[in-house]
Amino acid sequence: MATYTGARPSPSAFSTPASTVLFRRLIWEGTVPLEIRVDSKELPANSDRGLECYYIQAPRVSYLPLLVPEIRRFLLDVVFDEAASRIIKEEDWWFESEDGTLMKWHWPIGLIYDNHIISTSSRTASSSSAQSVPLRLILHLASPPTDKLLLSPSAEACKQAFMGQMKEADFLRWGNTKRMTGLRKAEQDGLWEGIKEHNFDEYWRVASKVTPTTTPSRSHSPPPIPSSASLHSRPPSADPNSGGGPDKDGAYNVRSVPVRIYLPDGPVMQDLVQPMLDDGTPITLGHFLSTHLPLLFPASASDPPFRDLGYAIIQGVLTPADTEMAWLGACMAGADGWVNVCVGLLHE
Repeated sequence: MATYTGARPSPSAFSTPASTVLFRRLIWEGTVPLEIRVDSKELPANSDRGLECYYIQAPRVSYLPLLVPEIRRFLLDVVFDEAASRIIKEEDWWFESEDGTLMKWHWPIGLIYDNHIISTSSRTASSSSAQSVPLRLILHLASPPTDKLLLSPSAEACKQAFMGQMKEADFLRWGNTKRMTGLRKAEQDGLWEGIKEHNFDEYWRVASKVTPTTTPSRSHSPPPIPSSASLHSRPPSADPNSGGGPDKDGAYNVRSVPVRIYLPDGPVMQDLVQPMLDDGTPITLGHFLSTHLPLLFPASASDPPFRDLGYAIIQGVLTPADTEMAWLGACMAGADGWVNVCVGLLHE
């Protein structure tokens, strides 16, 4: 995941704690390496076949259809001749991996990459999280398999799918979609423009009205933390900028955390995940995984999760078992509001 080195957002632009904004910024600035090669059988005549491969560090929060204009400019400048440029129709373009897997245009690019890693890697958890090899994609210029793509992989279709995901996440969090449907059309368009232009401030100016903060809902503040402790050593709930008091819009007061589990070459699992147990204890990632995947993540203290059978990657990060689900929902969710947990298998 890329490290953010740009300017700080305006303090007045956000009502969330500073450390929450920092984690969101880091997620936003994350990129993945892609190698995009045009199918050689579909290259028009007189194309420069030595330059049909394009490399890009693509934003994790972006989508493949949003890369098409940039790829098209490259191909028109250095690969296609003038005749080919007139007949190429980018609405017919579609992607697949080298092994023939159709790329899901409505998935965030970061999720596509992480899902590919867990599906193809045979390494241990520590090395899996550190992989930075490009994801090699084949770009087809014609005959999209519409029966499998469901819709034309256009930017407009991608926008509609994105907004649908945001509304579903909104309903799971709060039990209704009032926060999303209450946005003006210009605000809803601003969400997508923020994704399209990769503009953190523009996106979060609106998304902060929908996504919860990380203010704990506990009746007392967390115990004091030594001043020598770094931000990274603080538990997720001990946000230094949080007041520790109740917050009806806080991450620990949501109805459930929008989360999905992605297994290697397997189904996508989704269930309601409350942020807290009945006794007020925050639900952790380890508890969540041991409940839904007990064979991979046994709950026994003598055989803790992530040690023997599986590991979890969220936003390209190998995520500790004791990370609280509410914190993940506020800080590590994708731009569509979902926490995507990619589960890989450990190999001896």
